[in-house]
Amino acid sequence: MAEPFFVPVTVRGYETDVQGHLNQSVYLQYAEHARWSMLRAAGITQAELMARKVGPVALETTIRYLRELRAGDEVEVTCAFLWGEGKSFRIEQTIRKTDGTVAAEITAVGGLMDLTERRLLPGARDAFKSLATDPGPLGL
Repeated sequence: MAEPFFVPVTVRGYETDVQGHLNQSVYLQYAEHARWSMLRAAGITQAELMARKVGPVALETTIRYLRELRAGDEVEVTCAFLWGEGKSFRIEQTIRKTDGTVAAEITAVGGLMDLTERRLLPGARDAFKSLATDPGPLGL
């Protein structure tokens, strides 16, 4: 089995709240950063998606906050797409400190939208596979 895709991130001071820990909304930004990084690693760019008039959409997101993060903490944000046969797919992500402590777990449901028809494309897995120049990072 391949190693999970991840991106390193350092928590920046301006991302923290008055308690000194990472603001809850920034966890979503880290997750989004990892997803777009994985798509780029697969050869899928935002420009190519726009040219084909399709775009990934978030349908549902759940975050489990397990340990606080503070300014200067170094983390890895993992990303794995779990494919089914239908219009949607699951995304599992973990934000983990370099010492192995899991700070948060993020699960999401996504789809690929036809930007002209404003409807999800059928067969999201096949659609992403056809867009990718290297489908490996996507688990395809």
